[in-house]
Amino acid sequence: MSWIDITMPLNNKVAHWPGDTPFSYSLSATKEQTGSVNVGSITMSTHTGTHADAPYHYKNNGTKINELPLDLYIGKAMVINAVGAYSLDRSLFEQFPIENMTRLLVKTTEMSDHEQFPSSFPTITSDAAAYLADKGIRLIGVDVPSVDSITSKELPGHHSLDQAGIAILENLVLDKVTEGLYELIALPLLLQGADGSPVRAVIKPIREGLDFNDK
Repeated sequence: MSWIDITMPLNNKVAHWPGDTPFSYSLSATKEQTGSVNVGSITMSTHTGTHADAPYHYKNNGTKINELPLDLYIGKAMVINAVGAYSLDRSLFEQFPIENMTRLLVKTTEMSDHEQFPSSFPTITSDAAAYLADKGIRLIGVDVPSVDSITSKELPGHHSLDQAGIAILENLVLDKVTEGLYELIALPLLLQGADGSPVRAVIKPIREGLDFNDK
């Protein structure tokens, strides 16, 4: 089976966090100017599009993106369907057989608009973070801009996941992805001392669908 790209395309129309640096790509020099090549440049936030958060994003003494283990972002992952969920809390995750899983990707929408920043979206609760850690989850990916609400300053989702030892991927594109087991590759760039990084996230089905009675 072929790889499925679950990365949000980066272009000059892609939505960005309100007040953050928008994405921009332009040609710094054309082939006509250089005589040999086109050379482009980009400007963006480390949290635009599909990206990985590092604890340094929300803690001054937090781990930087280049200090996080690569094996967090490569390996077997479970995609679960939480479309319509108001909150990503413990009671939601208790409905799924996530035992023996290390990576969990949460689908919350059937159709996302990459050019429109959402006004609201479901977020991770502290009890969910503790529950996921107890089940052995080390990475969670969501198809929304953040694990916390737009207005939150305390960031309980980020901090509770950090305390639980769970890494974060945000802005995945899971619109057309069905529940099941997949191989995941979502490597951050090697940005020294950074608070996060864009990733190219891809998944490949391990088998069609998922029988939730099959552990």
